[in-house]
Amino acid sequence: QVQLVESGGGSVQAGGSLTLSCAASGSIYSIDVMAWYRQAPGKQRELVADITGGGSTNYADSVKGRFTISRDNAKNTVDLNMNSLKPEDTAVYYCHAIIKVIKVITLTYNYWGQGTQVTVSS
Repeated sequence: QVQLVESGGGSVQAGGSLTLSCAASGSIYSIDVMAWYRQAPGKQRELVADITGGGSTNYADSVKGRFTISRDNAKNTVDLNMNSLKPEDTAVYYCHAIIKVIKVITLTYNYWGQGTQVTVSS
């Protein structure tokens, strides 16, 4: 079994910073893409940023220049450094990973963390 555990959410004033962290553990053979998604009340879940094992990154237009995603392949972790936060960044943030598990390395599976709340006040 595989688990993704997030940490680092909280409340901050507009213009502030937060860093979210996610650690994957369990029967992991390899991890392909790791990503952060978010879901605001009444809205669909959206991709915030993702990063491949080789370090290629992709960002939503709304966070470009403010957020930075990074990962540590040796530790199976991914971080999201969020700067210049805006009230519209308020959401539950979810870690996501595409993983090959031990014993079934021919298939990939999608895993999600439990979510962490980020609240930005004006």
